[in-house]
Amino acid sequence: MKKQTQKPEKKPAKKPEQIGLLTETSWEVCNKIGGIYTVLSTKAKVLQLKYGDSLVFIGPDIWSDDNKSPFFKESKSLLNNFASREIPEFDIKVRCGRWDIPGSPQVILVKFDGVYPSLDTIFGEMWHQFGVDSLHEYGDYREGCAFSVASAIVTQHLALHLGVAPKRVFAHFNEWTTGMGLLYLRSKMPEAATLFTTHATSIGRSICGNGKPLYDYFDGYDGNQMARELNMEAKHSLESTAARQADCFTAVSDLTAKEAEKLLETAPQVVTPNGFEPGFVPGQKKYKALRKEGREKLLRIASKLKGRNFSDDTLIIATSGRNEYRNKGLDLFLDTMAKLEESCVKKDILGLVLTPAWVADPDPALKDCVGTPANNYMTHSLHNEGQDSVALRIRTLQAEGKIGNKVNVVFVPCYLDGKDGIVDISYYDLLPAIDVTVFPSYYEPWGYTPLESIAFGIPTITTDKSGFGQWAVLNHRDSILEAGVKVASRTDSNYGAAAQEISETLCRVAGLTEKERKESAKAAYKTAEMADWKYFIEFYYEAFAIAAKRRNIRLKAAKK
Repeated sequence: MKKQTQKPEKKPAKKPEQIGLLTETSWEVCNKIGGIYTVLSTKAKVLQLKYGDSLVFIGPDIWSDDNKSPFFKESKSLLNNFASREIPEFDIKVRCGRWDIPGSPQVILVKFDGVYPSLDTIFGEMWHQFGVDSLHEYGDYREGCAFSVASAIVTQHLALHLGVAPKRVFAHFNEWTTGMGLLYLRSKMPEAATLFTTHATSIGRSICGNGKPLYDYFDGYDGNQMARELNMEAKHSLESTAARQADCFTAVSDLTAKEAEKLLETAPQVVTPNGFEPGFVPGQKKYKALRKEGREKLLRIASKLKGRNFSDDTLIIATSGRNEYRNKGLDLFLDTMAKLEESCVKKDILGLVLTPAWVADPDPALKDCVGTPANNYMTHSLHNEGQDSVALRIRTLQAEGKIGNKVNVVFVPCYLDGKDGIVDISYYDLLPAIDVTVFPSYYEPWGYTPLESIAFGIPTITTDKSGFGQWAVLNHRDSILEAGVKVASRTDSNYGAAAQEISETLCRVAGLTEKERKESAKAAYKTAEMADWKYFIEFYYEAFAIAAKRRNIRLKAAKK
């Protein structure tokens, strides 16, 4: 297994010229949920340049006339009018179009409801052929399986419709949610080359999400045993089987590759680190305008909530990402803010938690600028404010006087899509307003948020428990001034020390001169340039070549 580096150590094997159709299936195609959306949407342009309209993304059609995907532009004539083709299996319906992102790749959205009545039969077939144990399935297992099986069938029909021979079909499946589709395609079209990428093992995430120490006892964990203990048997069985059966299995970081080898008992053939598309970053003139607009809006919101004015030189610190209190280090971020309050920082500090929660409504006092806010730390009300871990911790820290003087924290518990009712600025347009970001993750297979931050010239602090953090340490100086990145150490037993290390770094950032701030921004840009997809895409080309070679070996063995 090749480890990740800032660039491939050598030119990988020439891309398989026999690729006639390259499909990539994910629940997050035209469906913005988390980091996988960012992986696919930023990777698409460079893949499109290489493969043109041989590339097709496949995602779930979970949309309606009242709730349309903002990222999908329908075009019925695409792919030789494939949308008009009848797919008799399970009455599958498709819509064809373009993904409204750089590169504008072709997309097929799949309506998969008709698969549900036959799932138990399919589960039986996959048990007999591959040993996948779906007996203990629950939750979103059936939904993921129905979608991915439908996607596999669509791949078959698309190849037939376009006249592409099965051996020229390469099908890439992302995360456990698409594993059943990979196995179904292997069963029905064995000539196709298949790839499977884990962005985080389901059992590894579950271990951490249940508060168990992943790192101190890592060598002692058994994936199958933990799956039984945590009621994850079906997902774990599907994921580990897809990893074994794929012609090429990849992971997004050395960290995740090690986790997969231990918990899935299968080592990835290639590590495919996540790059970033620089086209998402605005030009200098627009950047300055966005910074001015964003800071004015954020400081105005904070001033209204806190009942005081925040000056223009307030240091704005932010964290963001999925709302996983422990895994994403939201707990450590808040406790680090308390450490900062104890420190010698002289200027005002505004800490922002930009993390979606079970949001209800915008605070009327902030939206209409009339009346008093419902509380002094949150922009929107929550359906479960009394149980939300972030809200509870901020309230406790304020009540104990550990924040609220020089350091103040504001929780923005919604997706920043530009239409939240309070901030009304999208996340990427708001990033220029931030001075420094902190992502103190405990469990982070890659870590797009710190990479996005430095791509926008904003220095970041992350941890060595993120794939990006490990990549940064491996390839760059661990320094805000020299690389725009500081990587803090996290273990199962150094929580307080990690908070102290991060707060000390933030104190140094707060004391930077204007010249040093520009130096750190320049260093951040330079580090981000080395994570451009034009470098990291080479690992995918290697994965395609490996998939072709292993597929050929598999087919030859089957003939004996």
